[in-house]
Amino acid sequence: MDARGVQDPAAVAGSDPSKAKLQLPASCDPPQPGASVKPLVWIVFGGTGHMGRSLVKSALSHGDLVTTVGRVLETSPEAMATLNSETCLGQLCDVRDGTSVARVIERTLDRFGRIDCIANCSGYGVIGACEDQDEYDLRNQFETNFMGTLHIVQASLPYFRQQNGGRYLIFSSTSGALGVPGLGPYCATKYAVEGLIEAMLYEVDSFNIKATLVEPGLVRRDEPDSKTNPLPTWGHFLIKPASEAYSHATSPALHAKRMVQWLGDRQPTSAVKCAELVWQLGHCSYPPLRLLLGSYAIESIRDRLRSVTEELEDWKHLNYPVPPDAPGGEKGDKVEREESRGDREDRDQGGEKGEGEEREERDEMDEREVDRGRERENDDMMEGITPDPKEAGNT
Repeated sequence: MDARGVQDPAAVAGSDPSKAKLQLPASCDPPQPGASVKPLVWIVFGGTGHMGRSLVKSALSHGDLVTTVGRVLETSPEAMATLNSETCLGQLCDVRDGTSVARVIERTLDRFGRIDCIANCSGYGVIGACEDQDEYDLRNQFETNFMGTLHIVQASLPYFRQQNGGRYLIFSSTSGALGVPGLGPYCATKYAVEGLIEAMLYEVDSFNIKATLVEPGLVRRDEPDSKTNPLPTWGHFLIKPASEAYSHATSPALHAKRMVQWLGDRQPTSAVKCAELVWQLGHCSYPPLRLLLGSYAIESIRDRLRSVTEELEDWKHLNYPVPPDAPGGEKGDKVEREESRGDREDRDQGGEKGEGEEREERDEMDEREVDRGRERENDDMMEGITPDPKEAGNT
């Protein structure tokens, strides 16, 4: 699904382009434009990030109730308190700490009485070569992206099971489906998240709990990031200076850095439009396991899957037995051996037969010569006995 195609009449509901809005496919049974929808209670972890902000705004604009969760190291308690209203609760949390996550769950239940949908938009990445990232960089990314997701799931699953229903919208990335040079450890954390959620979905399906991995690609920010942050960041990424080995302009390790610097705020996919689709996802009856957002996500993941499929086809012969009647198979080898043996026997027999025929021909020639000799002898004898016809006439 391409989040840029908002003006495509075929992809939206209604005929007036000025009022057209992106819609999930009808197979998902999304909420219809203008129809009344039961309000849901959301928890949006990472609600102060550019994707989380847009999702919180979208949910509140549709009349849902939201707990928006900011990161303790980026947002002050006073700033989160300004978000409090009858429909919104501002909280601080460090998803790396399971106790902190459980506290948000409890306070949301105390405030709104239930939880229907949990979205995890929190994330952290380091742009730099794999070799340049130290243990702190690696652990911080895994603690935030993977362990943070696991803490959220483990803290909320008991409640969802008791309620016999609930929904997770876990923001992954195109980096969770393909390797991006300059984002190796970040990709590893997203691969881990994808494996976790896909496995968990099988485990909790009987409890009417659903989950979707949201995979956006190249999403532009809905608001400028703070200019007071001293770290060189882009979105939720720290841009780490490259070591000498990876510092030349064409180094593959600088691919991610070159990409974000070249695109800047001109990312092709809108966070606001993505958030609208994710809100629909929270209200649809049959959510998909994965929702790709943006043409970059579609094209890059399709290319990667095509490459994987081609490699499988190229090398599958090493892992499957050869059919018995095919060349190289058991029966095929036996037939080839028998044919080869037969050819040798024919050649051998042919050789013997040839020699016998030669002897027979020689014998026949000898017999013919003998017969001709006998005929000549008889002719000589008859020549003296048989009179010449002329002589016989004169007698």
